[in-house]
Amino acid sequence: MGLGQRQKALEINLNNQIYGTFAEIGAGQEVARHFFRAGGAAGTIAKSISAYDMTMSDAIYGKERSGRYVCEERLQKMIDTEYDTLVSRLQDIRSPDTTFFAFADTVSAKSFKGTGENHGWIGMKFQHKPKAAPSQVIMHVSMLDAENVQQQEAIGFIGVNLVYAAYYMAQDREKFIASLMDGLTTSRMKIDMIQVKGEAFHGVDSRLLCLELVKLKLCEAVIFDVGGLVLQASEVLYKKNVLVVRGGYRPPTNLSLDMLECGLRKFKSTLDECELENVIVIPEISMSLLLDRGVVDNEDFLARVDLLSALGQKVLISNSETYSDLNKFFTLYAKKKIAFVLASYNLEEIFNKGKSADGRNGIGLVSSLGKLLEPNTRLYVYPARDDEASEIQTIDSIKVGEELKYLMLYLKENHLIEDIEDYNPEVISIWSRKVLKMIQDGADGWEKFVPESVAKTVKAKCLFGAKCDI
Repeated sequence: MGLGQRQKALEINLNNQIYGTFAEIGAGQEVARHFFRAGGAAGTIAKSISAYDMTMSDAIYGKERSGRYVCEERLQKMIDTEYDTLVSRLQDIRSPDTTFFAFADTVSAKSFKGTGENHGWIGMKFQHKPKAAPSQVIMHVSMLDAENVQQQEAIGFIGVNLVYAAYYMAQDREKFIASLMDGLTTSRMKIDMIQVKGEAFHGVDSRLLCLELVKLKLCEAVIFDVGGLVLQASEVLYKKNVLVVRGGYRPPTNLSLDMLECGLRKFKSTLDECELENVIVIPEISMSLLLDRGVVDNEDFLARVDLLSALGQKVLISNSETYSDLNKFFTLYAKKKIAFVLASYNLEEIFNKGKSADGRNGIGLVSSLGKLLEPNTRLYVYPARDDEASEIQTIDSIKVGEELKYLMLYLKENHLIEDIEDYNPEVISIWSRKVLKMIQDGADGWEKFVPESVAKTVKAKCLFGAKCDI
């Protein structure tokens, strides 16, 4: 159990080195209020400001090209402006031991009309020691409370947590992330993106912080771009047609690449010409199985992100256990067509697990498929083969109970599930687990089973126990 917000605020107030500004838009002076109430705020707060009027806000921080006020760009302008103003006016007046900071939030809390998304951007720019170059942390949150006053309270809590964690926990990523939710639960607020930079976070990778969010179930998933930067899911996926390929990618193989390419061709064939450029391909890796076992190696996940980045792919790390859960996540943000590419044995597993979870009647399976195959979601089934000698498994050869065959037929005839037919037969027997064992055993020849960029990255970074290129 972490410290309460009053204790945290008081500890900051009693630290005569910490001095700064609070700028808040959209939910009152909720963070600053904690520091004022804790006592000794005069030793910490140089200025507190609310720029509610849009004209006033634009006059202080400038206009955004998007026209939005609750966005990362606005938050960055807020902390930059307030920090620069603070330092330029006070650095020659305050004690040389002072560490300056500027905290800001811009949020869209629940209104009287009750419309719109309740979310916000929160961040701070700060010196971790006197005269240091500024470091910063930025995060995006979703507010889930039903009432405006509850959302305001939650913003106050997480804001205090952030200020405290930035000054006292910046080098311990697990404690840093966990402490952000002190006094809160995920039924009230979720953090779905965090980025850090600067000397205060020396050696701390923002991607690992985001993986902590997923591991601690503070959000459903995080997205990384091809450069490894953390992306905000609602912005990346908004009104996009999404192709999802769930896999372990340990490592990505030539089979993985063929699934992505075949799936994309099939997906585009279903879209209107005007939508062909409005497609995003997302390889997805789930933490759910490892979370259940209580063992999650963040660096291992990061290695897979690096390998997919080497293939020019964005990647999503989720804690979704089922395809239905994953579809719910994408449906929330994408609003358009969604397609999953999965191996035939994955579809077989969906049918058999759904049946066994509910006994003979199969209601659990129907419910699960109903959530997965919503009006705009389809499944593209890639054939599977254990080895060169075995038969190729397609939708028609999947082993399901007699009572489920008509359900399978219905899904196929209505094009809710479809076979991928233009696959490369030379790669369908490549399995990541076999390639991984070859890498770990130091066996020769594994390189031919993976894309060239993957082989180079594995050897250059000594991933999965590979011998490094000297």
